[in-house]
Amino acid sequence: MRTSEIRIDVQLDENHVPERIHWEAEDGDARSEARAMLLALWDEREQNTLRIDLWTKTMSVEDMKRFFHQNILTMADTFERATGEGRMAAQMRDFGAYFAEHMLGLKPEK
Repeated sequence: MRTSEIRIDVQLDENHVPERIHWEAEDGDARSEARAMLLALWDEREQNTLRIDLWTKTMSVEDMKRFFHQNILTMADTFERATGEGRMAAQMRDFGAYFAEHMLGLKPEK
């Protein structure tokens, strides 16, 4: 069996507030700096989601809104691929459009 490592380093200030988030992955030699991250892991034994939500103090509110909008759309795509539930994924995308309109001022495409 093969393993692959993804590493996340978070630099904190004196008040333990994230200042920088760096990540890298062995496969593809990927590495980058990020201003926010949402990590969700499924705990089968507890039947519960374990989460790590971090953002740096330089992450703007507008960028956070865009970050969430893109996560809503990505979750809809992943949900549809994982479950085949196209109708529910479409409703999630509809909510994404509603979110974009009300949080980002984007008008829905016709």
